[in-house]
Amino acid sequence: MSTQGLLRDTPEVAFEIVNRVAIVTLDRPHAMNALSHDMIALLADCFATCAEDDAILAVVLRGAGDKAFCAGGDVRKLYHAVRNDPHHATPWLKFFIDEYRLDYTIHRFAKPVIALMDGIVMGGGMGLAQGAALRIATERTRMAMPETRIGLLPDVGATHFLRVLPRDLALYVGLTGASLSGADAKRIGLADECVPSAWLRGFIERLETVRWHDAQDAMTQLRRVFVPSANIERHAPVDELRAQIRRHFTACATGGAERIAASLAADADNEWSRATLGTLERHSPTMLEVTYHALLRGRQMSLADCFRMELGVVYRAIDDGDFVEGVRALIIDKDQRPRFAPTTLAQVRAERVQHFLSSPWRKEMHPLAELCA
Repeated sequence: MSTQGLLRDTPEVAFEIVNRVAIVTLDRPHAMNALSHDMIALLADCFATCAEDDAILAVVLRGAGDKAFCAGGDVRKLYHAVRNDPHHATPWLKFFIDEYRLDYTIHRFAKPVIALMDGIVMGGGMGLAQGAALRIATERTRMAMPETRIGLLPDVGATHFLRVLPRDLALYVGLTGASLSGADAKRIGLADECVPSAWLRGFIERLETVRWHDAQDAMTQLRRVFVPSANIERHAPVDELRAQIRRHFTACATGGAERIAASLAADADNEWSRATLGTLERHSPTMLEVTYHALLRGRQMSLADCFRMELGVVYRAIDDGDFVEGVRALIIDKDQRPRFAPTTLAQVRAERVQHFLSSPWRKEMHPLAELCA
C-alpha cells in the first residue's frame, strides 16, 4: 500500500494521506475506539490540517479493529474526573466543549467528509459521523444513542440530526436508546448508504487508482470508491415496528415521556410494548422528560443553538443530576440498579425539567458562544 506521506501517527489517532485524501483512524480498538479528551484534541488538529492544506481534497473517518467505528465518549474516565472534582471546578466540562466544537467543525467542513460507520456507532461516534457528507453503514452497523440510561441526554448534536426522523421515531430512538441496523440507519436517514463491510476493506486500493480530473466533483469519484454498484440495503427491522412506534411515541403538547409510558402500559398485552416500557423504566426519569422536550425544541433550532442547549443540559446532568449514579450502576459497580432521583416519571416536576433546559450561562458567556448558526 503506497501513500503520499504519513503526517501524524499517535497511539490513539492515525493520520495518513492517500492520493490527496486524508484518512483519519480512531485507533483505540481495545476500548472500541471510545473518545478520550486527547483523541478529541488530535482529531481537531487533523481537521485543521486538512482545512489548511489545499492538496487535501477530502477526509475519511474510520475506526480501528473489527468491532466499532466509535462506541462514544470514554464515560469511565469522565466519571472519575467528576468524582475527583469535589469543589465543582468542572474541569470535565472542557471535554464536552471540545467535543462539540469538533462535531460542529465536521458538520460545517468545506471539504467532503466520509464516515465509515462499520460496527458499533454510539454517542460520541454518532457526533463524529452524522456531520459527514457521506455516511456509510454496513451489515455490521449497530447504531444507538443510549444516553438516558446513564442520566444524560442524546447529545453531540442529536437534538439537531435526529430531526431528519419523524417526531415519533426521533423520540423512540432518543428515549429508549434502541439499537439500529445499517439498513435501519439508511431507511430512516441516519446513513446515506449501506454497503458490505468486506467492500470497505479494499477502499485504499481503489482510492489509489482515482485520477482527480475535477477537484470540484470529488464526491462523485469518492462515491465510486466507497459505494459498490450492487448495494446491500436489505429489510430494515425498524419497518416492522413503525406502527407501534407511531401509536405510542407520537409527540403531544402535554404529557411528555410520562404520557408515552402510560400509553405503553395500557398496551401491556403486547410483548413489544411491555419490553419497551421496561426499557424506559430502567432509564433516568428526569432525563427522559428532559430529552423529550429537548428533541422537540431542537427541531426548531439551528445546529449551533442545539449544541449550546445540549451543553447546558449536560452541565446540569453532571453537576446535580443523575449522571454519576447512572454510570456507577451500569459501568463502575455494574449492579444494574441505579438509584435515580426522582425514581419515577410521575415524580418529575415541570420546574425541574425547565431547570435542565435553561442555560447555566448568560448568552455572551456561553462556552460555545462563538459557534455560528
